Amino acid sequence: MWDKDTVRRYEEWFDTQEGSFALRAEKRLLEYLVSGWPRRGHSFLEVGCGPGMILEMMYETGFDVTGLDASPAMLAAARKRMGTRADLHVGNAEHLPFGDNQFDYVALLTVLEFVEDPMRALEEAFRVAARGVIVTMLNKWSFYYLSHGIRCCGHHSGVLREASWYTPVRMRSMVRKAAGNKPFTMRSVLPGPFITWKHTLPWRFVNTLLLPYGLGSYTGIRVDLCDIETVTPLMARTKAVAPPNPIASP
Repeated sequence: MWDKDTVRRYEEWFDTQEGSFALRAEKRLLEYLVSGWPRRGHSFLEVGCGPGMILEMMYETGFDVTGLDASPAMLAAARKRMGTRADLHVGNAEHLPFGDNQFDYVALLTVLEFVEDPMRALEEAFRVAARGVIVTMLNKWSFYYLSHGIRCCGHHSGVLREASWYTPVRMRSMVRKAAGNKPFTMRSVLPGPFITWKHTLPWRFVNTLLLPYGLGSYTGIRVDLCDIETVTPLMARTKAVAPPNPIASP
């Protein structure tokens, strides 16, 4: 599916008005979801990294990044973008070539729509993650599905019409089954129809709001596998204060 020509069209779409707008909204959602995680010295694996746009963002926010994709063409694009800043691997989401708890954080970003065994891919992500996992999806209960996801009259043209779209309820249930009783943080973006994905007002404001889970076309779940560290230091004195002299005269 993801040959060199498909990858080229994929990257070109993000140069369009709607594509660049969607990418900004998706990045805003991801920035929110990772906002509580410590980054310096912490590893981040993106399963299904594609051409590396999100890998680049995560690298710039401070993570040590690794990317994996089943498509050599996608990895070639990611390598061109990232150079030596990322460790890149060809691999399958259902059979990750990594050890248990090898990465601090793992992300599956609109990946489950394209794998044969989504539950297995989720289980693998949680197996190799030590501290947290992020899962995002394209929402079947959205205007975007009506314009880009429905298979009309047996017509399957287009990558998104070949994808398996998920409802928010089903995705949350699948992640809960893989994660167990761990805390969730959930949000979404892009509630409006595709034709409203514009940088002009009021659509710019409406479609970049962080909304409750399931209301937007692009929906994300963060699972914390351990307690989040305090990453903002408390204020402290920078100058020593001499203790009082107990024998000094009043």
